[in-house]
Amino acid sequence: MNKQLENELLTIKDDLESMSDYLYKNPELGDQEYNSMKLLTDYLKKHDFLVETGIVDRPTAFKALFDSGKAGPTIAYLAEYDALPSVGHGCGHNLIGTMSVGAGVVISKLLKEIGGSVVVLGTPAEETNGAKVPMSEQGIFDDIDVAMILHPSDQSYESGEALAMDAIQFAYKGKASHAAASPEQGVNALDSVIQLFNGINALREHLPTDVRIHGIIAEGGQAANVVPDYAVAQFYIRAKERTYLNDVVDKVKNIANGATLMAGTSLEISNYELSYDNMKTNQTLSKVFNKHLQESSNQPVLPPKEGYGSIDMGNVSQVVPAIHPYISLNKPGLVAHTKEFADQTITAAGHQALYSGALALAYTGYDVLTDSELLEAIKNEFFIHKNV
Repeated sequence: MNKQLENELLTIKDDLESMSDYLYKNPELGDQEYNSMKLLTDYLKKHDFLVETGIVDRPTAFKALFDSGKAGPTIAYLAEYDALPSVGHGCGHNLIGTMSVGAGVVISKLLKEIGGSVVVLGTPAEETNGAKVPMSEQGIFDDIDVAMILHPSDQSYESGEALAMDAIQFAYKGKASHAAASPEQGVNALDSVIQLFNGINALREHLPTDVRIHGIIAEGGQAANVVPDYAVAQFYIRAKERTYLNDVVDKVKNIANGATLMAGTSLEISNYELSYDNMKTNQTLSKVFNKHLQESSNQPVLPPKEGYGSIDMGNVSQVVPAIHPYISLNKPGLVAHTKEFADQTITAAGHQALYSGALALAYTGYDVLTDSELLEAIKNEFFIHKNV
């Protein structure tokens, strides 16, 4: 059966490379990926997928379903296609989207025989305000048995962990005044922001090493001779587990409230981006995928990278068994979010990753669809960890 999957992929290999290269040349930012979405969904429609766009109130999100009409599991491949400002596809989302579409199309050719369904989900804005978060919250994964996504990297790595993250904004209001002529009439909002940073820096000493807190002063006044009456700080706050992150966020908010007392300001706290949960890799599913990736790419699959970033796939992994591994672009040391990374996706090595990755995803999907004992083991692991 692996040979049949490979033959199906070979028939669409040129299409996938063409689509990936088009995305590279025409990058679109998160929630603005209209042409990218149309490219991928038109191709899925051509292969008889039923496509629904604009799901979860995100105009560039989509769900594409191929249902065999026979009983069986449902597997999902997740497609990303947003780019970075100035850099373009410096995270390789042009490959991610086309690998998932390719795997979905390949599996669909066998479903009439083996049963079950395959879904390709278009998930916009991973870099900023990931659509996988509302998808996880609004039941998109309720009828899905496993979810998979494959990310390009300098080398291949097993699916591992990623930190839970909250994006918190602290907006302080004070009172403007002439900073030289009548400073006593003013209430300095920037002072509260500065005290917030000082308090957070003091808190760091008493936090475990997996916690990350990093922020900027988004607004701090307009002129040095005017007491700033409005100042804004934005922070990413991360931790290994969502429950502990919630405790850290509470501590940071207490510091923020204390900073209002110190300067006499008022404060509004809000989330300026969606919150990401920590990634829980399903090890049973991961082991199957790793075997297939090793076979299809002939490159070593290294242990998981130490994860200090955050991904919206974490939210998916809380509601369905999921993996988020990495595939090699055959350039050790290549740094993501750079033009060099984007350029590597359209080389021969990038095209090989596209082919090997789509094949490994398809092999893994086939195993899940046809091996009931494997699926049971995947689900048992998920529910055990979910209840811990």
